[in-house]
Amino acid sequence: MRKTSRRRPQLGGLLALPAWAWLAVFFVAPVLLVVWFSFGYKPGIFGTHANDVLSFDRYVEALSPTFFTTFQNTLWVGVLGTVLCFAVGAPVAYWMAFKVRPQRRGILLALILIPFWTNFLVRTIGWQVIIAPEGWLSNLLQTLGLLDGPLDLLYTRGAVLLGVVYNYLPLMILPLFVAFDRVGPIVREASKDLGAGKIATFLRVTLPLSRPGIVAGVLLVYIPLMGDYITATVLGGAQGNMVGQLVASQFQTAQNWALGSAMAVVLMLVIALSIGVAALLIWLVLLPFRARNRLELAA
Repeated sequence: MRKTSRRRPQLGGLLALPAWAWLAVFFVAPVLLVVWFSFGYKPGIFGTHANDVLSFDRYVEALSPTFFTTFQNTLWVGVLGTVLCFAVGAPVAYWMAFKVRPQRRGILLALILIPFWTNFLVRTIGWQVIIAPEGWLSNLLQTLGLLDGPLDLLYTRGAVLLGVVYNYLPLMILPLFVAFDRVGPIVREASKDLGAGKIATFLRVTLPLSRPGIVAGVLLVYIPLMGDYITATVLGGAQGNMVGQLVASQFQTAQNWALGSAMAVVLMLVIALSIGVAALLIWLVLLPFRARNRLELAA
């Protein structure tokens, strides 16, 4: 029996080897390669990269005023888009978890996922057709007298926000739904039996227990949204420019892999830093409430 118990952890580690190998080959190695390219330079007109001379010049170029505005715009779209996805997705997930009968939840989940299964580019082009100045939505609003002229939404930041909220909303709804569903009616009924109202139950019971789902939903939306360049290219144009477009253009058009890699590394650092700052701010905001809860439990 002792030999069997010792072998089980080893077998578990062997079963995880394919996953670790996949992550090492298709995630860690490409990221390290991009970091390595970022210290190089573009050798001439027809070259793509060279690393015989290493420097931080590409990072200085990536953070120059020419590109720094694009980083600011990307951060603005990423934060606001994530907030809008949470503002729209949280009520929907709460309604599905607590108000909808279990027999109908599968249908609603399918309705949320079916658009998500459609090609990302096709969905985005669909919105380009809808909000075009000569599109049916513009004509309808003019016919109803709500607009005096064509709809002026395409190729703006507002169009980019509309596109990212539509494209990434399912990634917010699903984790929130799972988190709310795990709370269960028994816990909420117990809170009400102890004298808490609906708002107090939501703030002090449902919301804290759903914290893992909220964190998962925010990360699932924010991280890919920051690197999105399809939505910005199709719906934003020059006014909705994002870092993903700059990285793609440096690799595909300018053939400057070193500068594109430096921009990609800076984008990854901005994502990690912004997540860390947000986590710290939330921890500081919740610190007095945690202290109050400890005092109440001690009393």
